[in-house]
Amino acid sequence: MSNDLDPAAIPLRRAGRSGLDLPAISLGLWQNFGATTARDAQRSVLLHAVERGVVQLDMANNYGPPPFAAESFVGDLLRRELRGRRDELVLTTKAGYHAWSGPYGEGGSRKYLLASLDRSLASLGVDTVDVFYSHRYDPTTPLTETIGALATAVTSGRAHYVGISSYSATRTREALAVARDLGVPLTVHQPSYSLLNRWVEQPDASGESVLEVADDAGLGVVAFSPLAQGMLTDKYLDGVPQDSRAATGTSLRPEYLSEANLARVRALHEVARARGTTLARLAIAWVLREPRVTTVLVGARTVDQLDDSLAALDEAPLGADELAAVEAALASVPGEPDVNLWASRSSDL
Repeated sequence: MSNDLDPAAIPLRRAGRSGLDLPAISLGLWQNFGATTARDAQRSVLLHAVERGVVQLDMANNYGPPPFAAESFVGDLLRRELRGRRDELVLTTKAGYHAWSGPYGEGGSRKYLLASLDRSLASLGVDTVDVFYSHRYDPTTPLTETIGALATAVTSGRAHYVGISSYSATRTREALAVARDLGVPLTVHQPSYSLLNRWVEQPDASGESVLEVADDAGLGVVAFSPLAQGMLTDKYLDGVPQDSRAATGTSLRPEYLSEANLARVRALHEVARARGTTLARLAIAWVLREPRVTTVLVGARTVDQLDDSLAALDEAPLGADELAAVEAALASVPGEPDVNLWASRSSDL
């Protein structure tokens, strides 16, 4: 790959009221960067992303499989092909879900979060990550402890910024209050957000939505799963491919591929065709039309998939008529799509 990175190749957006700029599209390593994917394929996608200007690499301790595999892979590239280029990149990681055996391998405790961060740093071969997240709200641990661990990550020099992921509007407000008392601000919130999963727009019991709280507090919003775990692509228009997430029983549950949801996908596909684009590009452009979103995280198994996602940035903004057509396509099927894989474990708490 070239040694000359051109960050201007991908537009940068400011993360809330912080000083951190992030590319409009970032690479998420949740899928495709573990033992089940050929290393050459992983290498090609990641290096191509960096060369294109996708300078944020989003990870977590449980991304693999096995846990810490994605971070170890990135660490290996930092020692080899990306040697000397650490400061050109935004490295982010998270802890909250199961990462190792025993009673201290998941949750929101100080012991787990800081031990996990130390393992992540060792896997990456760096002293500091740019953002460290609480991956999910843990109702069994006081928020003062969870957010306090994030504060320690900053004050100890192990993270430049900290954030939360999949917290409801209510829990986000609570976390912000704790962080304010500790004197260490939260910088970003990472929720799922797509045409089929719009929970961040909807007020919870507090009367506020995640987007409203983030905007008021100056949090950047890092939207993950803009393609609804692959549903918002051409992949499921004619059935379930054998190598798809639904067929392999991974993050896309078969029940999400209901006839109602597939009808919505087909209707959205027609909107994309009328625009002269792909369904994936339409879905990404739709999330990016939201001014409170800083960046969207996309996954990719191939360079072509990544380039198709990045091509969403080259298209004209969605016009009022197109946004209305999107809403009409969704409303053409009774009921609401329900593809929030994380709701019962985090955003509903």
